[in-house]
Amino acid sequence: MAEQNMKMEQYDSSLFQQVELNEQAAERISGKSLNFWQDAWMRLRKNKAAIMSLIIILILSLLSIFGPMLAGRDAYEQSITKAKLPPKVTGLEWAGFDGVSTLGEKEINFYETKKVEENYWFGTDHLGRDLWSRVWEGTRVSLFIGLMAAIIDVIVGVTYGGISAYNGGRVDNIMQRIVEVLTGVPNLILIILFILILEPGITTIILAMTITGWIGMSRLVRGQILKLKNQEFVLAARTLGASSTRLIFKHLIPNTLGTIIISLMFTIPGAIFFEAFLSFIGLGLAPPQPSLGTLINEGYRELKTFPFLLVVPSTVIVLLMVSFNMLADGLRDAFDPRLRR
Repeated sequence: MAEQNMKMEQYDSSLFQQVELNEQAAERISGKSLNFWQDAWMRLRKNKAAIMSLIIILILSLLSIFGPMLAGRDAYEQSITKAKLPPKVTGLEWAGFDGVSTLGEKEINFYETKKVEENYWFGTDHLGRDLWSRVWEGTRVSLFIGLMAAIIDVIVGVTYGGISAYNGGRVDNIMQRIVEVLTGVPNLILIILFILILEPGITTIILAMTITGWIGMSRLVRGQILKLKNQEFVLAARTLGASSTRLIFKHLIPNTLGTIIISLMFTIPGAIFFEAFLSFIGLGLAPPQPSLGTLINEGYRELKTFPFLLVVPSTVIVLLMVSFNMLADGLRDAFDPRLRR
């Protein structure tokens, strides 16, 4: 200790400068105060893959609304004389959009052969319908089905799981036994039976997918509320006279919104893929209503001769699936950095 004091005395006091202490400056917060959503958005912006996925989803959504208007053609208009025309775009002939396709090991310019002067950006199908308009019309239908199915799953699942977890005891046991019974029944069989009983259509597919689709969301919300319902802020609200409905929908569920949004982002691509699967096996939308599944179902039969009929809708659904999943991963990291891999 004495040696340390001697070393301190050897330092020149002129090397040090006394700093005046300002208590107000010391207590002032230099950075801008951020709430939960601002902080999550700030982290999400740093995730380039998630932002790129969000941009792709917005572009595809806008094209699904305004795409058919750009071509100026009806998605249902048929013209047999223009059937199976390859894609052709003026200025992009170097990229393969030249209206030429190989048939019997021979390259044929179908536009010259059929004397068609118009350009079809994605080509035409076997009935001469504009594939550009049908792809974006089908994308709109698939997005609508996926979004509506996911929203219904969230509404039913959050309500069911929240009531079950909040009440607990016998109510929770009965409600969870009902969930276990529904889980034990094969999901695909229920959906197929539901579609076969009712008339095929968009509403039928949405209702069929929501029969058991809400179960996962209800279990997720139940687990979160079981963890939150005995915390101090809930006990304080109950002490102040808050009703059970207010506790659930004003205090508990808002604190699980991050988890709900992440699950919603994963549910949408799952619903889109399931609709495409049902349409592909013939249990989806009835012709001539387009969806990505029905377009893929029509295109795979011509894979060897006219592959663009399958490649175009398949590319769109792949972009949607990958983008939604990458955005969901980014949202998960933004809402809860502890889950970051």
